[in-house]
Amino acid sequence: MNAFLKTGKLGAPADVKKPSTSRAKDEKKDLTPWVEKYRPRTVDDIVEQTDVVNVIRQAMEHTDFPNMLFYGPPGTGKTSIIHAAARQMFGNMYRDRILELNASDDRGIQVVRDKIKSFALRKANPTRPDGKKCPPFKIIILDEADSMTGAAQTALRRIMEKEAQSTRFCLVCNYLSRIIKPIASRCTKFRFKPLSDVKSIDRLEYICNEENLKVDKSVLEKIVETSKGDLRQAVMCLQSITRLKGKDYDITVRDALDLMWVIPDDKIDTLWETCKQGTYNDIEKLVKDLLLEGYPGGQVLDQLNGKMFLCDDLSDKQRAMIGHVLGECDYRLTEGCDEYLQLLNIFSTISAVYKCTEFKPWSLC
Repeated sequence: MNAFLKTGKLGAPADVKKPSTSRAKDEKKDLTPWVEKYRPRTVDDIVEQTDVVNVIRQAMEHTDFPNMLFYGPPGTGKTSIIHAAARQMFGNMYRDRILELNASDDRGIQVVRDKIKSFALRKANPTRPDGKKCPPFKIIILDEADSMTGAAQTALRRIMEKEAQSTRFCLVCNYLSRIIKPIASRCTKFRFKPLSDVKSIDRLEYICNEENLKVDKSVLEKIVETSKGDLRQAVMCLQSITRLKGKDYDITVRDALDLMWVIPDDKIDTLWETCKQGTYNDIEKLVKDLLLEGYPGGQVLDQLNGKMFLCDDLSDKQRAMIGHVLGECDYRLTEGCDEYLQLLNIFSTISAVYKCTEFKPWSLC
């Protein structure tokens, strides 16, 4: 009866072939984000940040690990280096000795009182299960710590003082000015600089060789250029293109630009020339076409800012006028204003600057 209910046929059920476990594992392995797959496993694997690596390597050798504050642009290795250091120091106990919180989500004072305080109160054994020596402290990693509330940072200061013997804190942020001074003064500060294009391209070439990708160097240069020193974004872009097109596809520069929502230079040049010589109706049509293609308004303003500084036919006063309106439009976009109206505003301003030498944008406010 059970056989009939399962197969719809009387008699013993036929052997059903189960999917290969090895194939399932391979498929699961292929889905691993390359950012995690190629994340540095040791401190020496960190790209570019030589001074930071040297200091942390010495601290690991003498087990004199201070509270640390890493700050700098995103995608430069701030979180990776502390994970790599913890993995080298703690070995198999790595997962038990660290607590990682994303402070942009868990940023209230209650998280500090519950999760952080309870973890900090635990005692750390100076030996591993295999008998080897291990640093007698734990590490609490607070990623995006500049998003923590002022009350949470104040509560964290007291915990850092009381549990200094058994717990080390590593705060990771983009903006040092958003960390209160009592916490900043209790940490050794490390500034992470944007990665150079050469180092980023070398890393992408290594990933291409490991994944057997056919990618021209000019494509990698364009990906690195648009990522602006953010290696994480560059790696994610490369993987996204590969998932979309396939590993056997020859990736082009246009593929990278489309995926990263970068507007081609010829479109920006056409818009700029229209502002110089065209009418308002011409500008309005081009703005509509630009938005219909799905390009974000913030990206348009960013590229217009770069274009403005490369124009030789603008005086310093004219650049100041355009920059003033660019800043206003960018602020309004972050506050949720309509992209169409803000783009019309900036393009009309550029047109007026070229045609009216006495134009003053602040007089319109």
